[in-house]
Amino acid sequence: MNCKNLILGIAAMAFMSSVTTSCTKSHDDRAWEFAPNMYHSKAYEPLTQIDKNTINPYGMNMREPAQGSIARRNFQTTFGSGDSAKTDLMFYNLPADSIEYAEKMLANPVPVTAKSLAEGQELYEKFCLHCHGEKGAGDGLVGKVYKGVPNYAADAYKDMNDGHVYHVITHGKGRMWAHGSQITPIERWKIVEYVHQLQKGI
Repeated sequence: MNCKNLILGIAAMAFMSSVTTSCTKSHDDRAWEFAPNMYHSKAYEPLTQIDKNTINPYGMNMREPAQGSIARRNFQTTFGSGDSAKTDLMFYNLPADSIEYAEKMLANPVPVTAKSLAEGQELYEKFCLHCHGEKGAGDGLVGKVYKGVPNYAADAYKDMNDGHVYHVITHGKGRMWAHGSQITPIERWKIVEYVHQLQKGI
């Protein structure tokens, strides 16, 4: 082996040694993040705080509500009385792609009464009639232009249960847009009651 090959061999061994030893990590090594702004938001997000907030009190992103703020409505609603009383939280955090789960798990907690049906009809006429039509035939003034609005009494739709209708009102389906931000949970259930009447052709 000549001197040149010996030097090259030693250099190669030194290089390999440095590469293998430089890859070791200790438990204190924080490593590198490819896009830290994607992992740790710079925005004030109350439930994902990483570092101490140097501006807000107590070093927290969360702050106390401003004086005079109005609390969010309590959706814990009780129907009936005595042993037959039923309490429903009226809050269902179901994602938009969980309609099958809603069909199996959600049932209308609002008792069907003449008053609730009348309120459901009023809400239907306010939010739904323009597309779905007065009798739920999909022939509302907007529905005629928008196309594809179903007829509730048709075979494919007349057996839709509580959870299905509630979920569609909340998240939308097909060409129908979500109405969850416009209609409270208890109002949605009253619309569900009225839609069932239209499914029966009443």
